[in-house]
Amino acid sequence: MHELKFVYVCYIATTPQALWQALTDGELTRRYWHRVESSWQIGAPLTLWLEDGQVDITGTVRVCDPPRKLAFSYQAVALEAGRFERASRVCLYVEEVDDDVVRLTLTHDDFEPGSVVYADGVRSWPAILCGLKTLLETGRSQSFHAAS
Repeated sequence: MHELKFVYVCYIATTPQALWQALTDGELTRRYWHRVESSWQIGAPLTLWLEDGQVDITGTVRVCDPPRKLAFSYQAVALEAGRFERASRVCLYVEEVDDDVVRLTLTHDDFEPGSVVYADGVRSWPAILCGLKTLLETGRSQSFHAAS
């Protein structure tokens, strides 16, 4: 059987530390996606909040190795069909490529066969990471949320 797995790689003109902060600081994440809330301790809960105060995504921190690797379970509770699927997994790898250039690799996997969350991620992750890149390289908030 074919395993569902989404991988996205982007290069950002920033430092590993600045990228890490943009991935884990709720005031920054809300500028390109949704506000994230977590203590970032292994086993800690993670919540992403929509602008209207509703919960979009919940999860549990699995790996937190600043500024190199972050992994968490991913339950899309705001996505009608997604809330009935088991949690998938998101891993973010941060690698310094050159002075002030960082490669960010996102892997989203461990989906159920036929996952609605997988299809949503394929559509959403590139837009989210483009917003992150814009924020870090220009300082401008940019939300590229694709239509549902």
